[in-house]
Amino acid sequence: MELHELPKIKGKNKKAKRVGRGYGSGRGGHTTGRGTKGQKARNSVRPGFEGGQNPIYKALPKASGFNPIDKNEVVVVNVRDLNRKFDSGMLVDKEALLKEGLISRNDKFVKVLGQGDISKKITVVGLRVSSSAKEKIIKAGGEVK
Repeated sequence: MELHELPKIKGKNKKAKRVGRGYGSGRGGHTTGRGTKGQKARNSVRPGFEGGQNPIYKALPKASGFNPIDKNEVVVVNVRDLNRKFDSGMLVDKEALLKEGLISRNDKFVKVLGQGDISKKITVVGLRVSSSAKEKIIKAGGEVK
């Protein structure tokens, strides 16, 4: 079977209704589906027109900011905070940070940054770690996994 041999499917090509061509055209008569009278019946309203009122697209830029529902805010924990809160040889992960009060339960993304100094040997697991923080942790004898 080739393309020109395919059977015709009944109802596949439906003719568009021509509005505004009298009662015999099959769609309305003189009103052509626009209702009766008024500005919108007379075909003079552009999209976004709100009857002279300041339209929404002009009013919105005045609104202060935009707050997305699912914003991925990264919570910052510095190396000096780890040095202050954790003892040498401890495992630092999300649960440990939560227990020490450095992050809250709702914080999804945590990153360890290299501000401050660290002198304790700790192991950081399952957290984002900046290159400077990684350097400092390894220099102190710790580990980043």
